[in-house]
Amino acid sequence: MQPEPRVSALFHTRITELFGIHLPVVASGLQWLSTAEYVAAAAHAGLIGFITAASFAELDDLRAEIRRCAELAEGKPWGVNISMLPKLAKGDRVDAVVDLVCAEGVHFVETAGRNPEPYLPRLHAAGIKVLHKVPTVRHARSAQAAGVDAITVVGAECGGHPGTELIGTMVQAAIAARDITVPLIAAGGIATGAQLVAALALGADGAAIGTRFLVAEEIWAHADYKARLVAAQETDTTLVMASLRNTLRALRNQTTDTVQQIERDVGGDLDALMPHIAGRIGRRAYETGNADLGVLSVGQSVAFADRIEPLADIVNRLEAEARAAVARLQRLTAI
Repeated sequence: MQPEPRVSALFHTRITELFGIHLPVVASGLQWLSTAEYVAAAAHAGLIGFITAASFAELDDLRAEIRRCAELAEGKPWGVNISMLPKLAKGDRVDAVVDLVCAEGVHFVETAGRNPEPYLPRLHAAGIKVLHKVPTVRHARSAQAAGVDAITVVGAECGGHPGTELIGTMVQAAIAARDITVPLIAAGGIATGAQLVAALALGADGAAIGTRFLVAEEIWAHADYKARLVAAQETDTTLVMASLRNTLRALRNQTTDTVQQIERDVGGDLDALMPHIAGRIGRRAYETGNADLGVLSVGQSVAFADRIEPLADIVNRLEAEARAAVARLQRLTAI
């Protein structure tokens, strides 16, 4: 990959400074899909992306992917996403993954799930900056007190896990900006340059985008799956797994219909739900293009995923939209 010539940066925020990126945009980790090719493409597009450690069953495979990404990114910033279960469970390998990223010279880590405080001394000692993702401002305050370097607060519109309170991004970001002093990223339903400008206006230092990037050519998922997203509207997502207190926003499909029926019939019976919600089923959807398989994390911003194209083209459109939004605000300002 060769870097593209760029116009001067539109924004300088604590997020562009922290990560050394052109736009204050994080391409958040996407389970199964955030491979070295995609993450390196984000780096070359002027963003920062994160390889999802949970996508690799073997640590040796994760190590190989990290080294491949380092080669493809050609010195541009990127990181590794480390997702943790809410509580430490048997078989948890977070300690081993933390040791691996420290040993491999990774510079940035995105964490989510339980409080990352036990791992921060090791990560910081290795020179790694930690971005922690949370579903509420209450969790953001705890992460800030623990010593993370930056925080992403997600709103109810996001794909994946918006938490149980379901606070919209517009409210969530504004409250977080009032309370959080470390660099702050707003997320949930953000997919356009105008929304990026709005997030900055609310007091955030940047925005995280996931769903909008699912149709990037560098995402390895089947073209039929991407075509389903291109055809989707903002009403084509739904919430499942609230009965497990692990609410997830997903693409509305046959599987989510089945899961919701089970939840109505027997509540949070994990044994009854697991044959439908297991991550390996979603992976088959990405492999085959059958978007009725599995619980597929998709946010309401899928409405903006209007065509399959290289990630760099999506980002160029997003930046042009942001410049147009800034110009519009300048025209509306009465000084």
